[in-house]
Amino acid sequence: MPHLILAETSASVSELKKNPMGTVAAGEGMPVAILNRNEPAFYCVPAKAYEALMDRLEDLELNAIAEARKGQPIVKVKLDEL
Repeated sequence: MPHLILAETSASVSELKKNPMGTVAAGEGMPVAILNRNEPAFYCVPAKAYEALMDRLEDLELNAIAEARKGQPIVKVKLDEL
């Protein structure tokens, strides 16, 4: 059965056990698909790529909130009133 692999680089669990940092380095900063019996088990994502992913996700969530509030009336408030 074919499986979708969402990474350009893949490695087996055995390869990951033998050389974890080498496996991460093989991805050249991008995620590495870790295969178990030729099926994707998980993705090994370098810290910088994970941080960028989380930043992007946060931006998308904030944009969705802003878009939902777009039509609401504006309420002017003075700092002294808070």
